[in-house]
Formats: sequence, structure tokens, C-alpha cells
Amino acid sequence: MTASGGLVAALRQAAEQRGCDIGLPPWATEAVGIETTRGYLSVDTTTGEGLFRLRVHIPDFGWDIGTTGDLGTLVEAIAAWREGQPADVLTARFDFLRLDEFTRALDAGEPTSSQWAGLLSSEYYRGQRDLLRRLHADEVLRNTFPTMTHRAVRLRVDPMYWMSRQVLVHEPEEGRYEVRRVGASAPDWAQVSGDDLIAALRAALYDGGH
Repeated sequence: MTASGGLVAALRQAAEQRGCDIGLPPWATEAVGIETTRGYLSVDTTTGEGLFRLRVHIPDFGWDIGTTGDLGTLVEAIAAWREGQPADVLTARFDFLRLDEFTRALDAGEPTSSQWAGLLSSEYYRGQRDLLRRLHADEVLRNTFPTMTHRAVRLRVDPMYWMSRQVLVHEPEEGRYEVRRVGASAPDWAQVSGDDLIAALRAALYDGGH
């Protein structure tokens, strides 16, 4: 890889040799942010092991999907992912890929329901479970994509769009809620009563468009 001039140059060279389009723009100097219809891909190297790690990212969420020492196989997998090959086809073709339940939900265009299920069943977020259940019970809010940020629930209208409207909601103590619209001109947390919580979140996420 050193002889190729670094990771990005090595990826480009391997892709050219294999006839693969891996989506690296000409100006790219780092192998991050390779755009696909199923999130962004990134490649990095594992220290001292001579392996290449492939990761997929959507806003505020990223996870490993495989590690390999074969650069040629790696670029073929990236190209196949970008072409939209289904998860089952990818794992059958590339044995280094480890596509979990969430990745398969992303592949099927249903990441939101899978993410809700994962958070609601997580023991790590047991302290936020009542709040998560309350948000998920609302027919509008359950269609937003949830993640956790420092024990606050982050709701995003579009899971694939970085600038999509999003809001944070925190329950510092039972029955007391704080809400903050991410990116709004007033960054402070607003105190919201339990009776007004759902309406406040709906308004922050949807009033005035997306």
C-alpha cells in the first residue's frame, strides 16, 4: 500500500485493475464518505494487522460490516454495495462481510422500525425505555429515526439526510422533559410538560416543512 501512495491511491489502483466503480471522487484524499443509496461507506486500516476495515454510516450512526486483507476483494464488495446488490447476495459472494439485522433492514428500506426495536429492547438504554415507549406510541413520531445522544433521544425526520430536521428530548427526572431543536437559533433546552411533550416534538420536527 505504501508503494501505491497511501490507502486512497491503493483503492483507486485496485478498483481500476478490477474494473470496479467504487465512487471515490477524484479529489478525495481519505477513504471516507463514499456515497451510496444505503448510507456512506468508509475504509480504514487496522493497526499492525495489514487488514482493511469497511464501515457503513448514516447520520449519527455507524458500524463495521467486515474486515479483509484482500484489497481486490474489498473494492469488488464496495462496487457491489454501490450497485445495490441485496444483502443475501453480498454475503454469499463476499465471505468477509458481516451484515447484521440493521444492515438488512437498511437494505430493505426499513431502517426506522428496526432501530426502534433495537432501542426498545436494549438493556443499555433501560433507563430511557419509558420515554422511548411513549415516543414510539405516537403514530407520527414512530416514523422518525431514533438514536441516543448522551442519554437523550434524538429523533430525525429522514435517517439518510444529514440536514434533516431533528430534535433531542431528555427526561432528567421522571415526568419532567427537556426538548431542544438541533440546529435551531436558540440552542437552550426548553422545559416541556408531559401533557405537551408529543405536540412540542411534532411541531419541532414538522411545522414549517422538513
